[in-house]
Amino acid sequence: MLNHPGVAALVVRPASSALPREFDRSANQHIRQLLGHFGLRSSLIRFKVLNALLLASRDGYSTGVNGVHAWVASSSPQLSFISVREVLKRLCLEGLITLEHDKTYRFTRQARAILQQHDHCL
Repeated sequence: MLNHPGVAALVVRPASSALPREFDRSANQHIRQLLGHFGLRSSLIRFKVLNALLLASRDGYSTGVNGVHAWVASSSPQLSFISVREVLKRLCLEGLITLEHDKTYRFTRQARAILQQHDHCL
């Protein structure tokens, strides 16, 4: 098959000077623990949504689905508005965040307590 003129050979090279695995995983350890505490699996979109909410909380404001989607789309444009909205709904359903009367999202007291254990002051 590799001798076929229309097929290119795949060259596999080892990763060059990647960050140590511990460093890479520790950056989101607080989110992993938060998701695990609420019985949720880790996923890229959940990490991005929770990071958006964390940044908003640290800056002293809350954000709605449009703000969260804008932040998520800035780094992952393939993630749709509907996907972000569904993740927010699921996080609310599990008690990790709440939807306020002004249509913004905030962490619950229990979630805040877990995040504060990791020195992520909200």
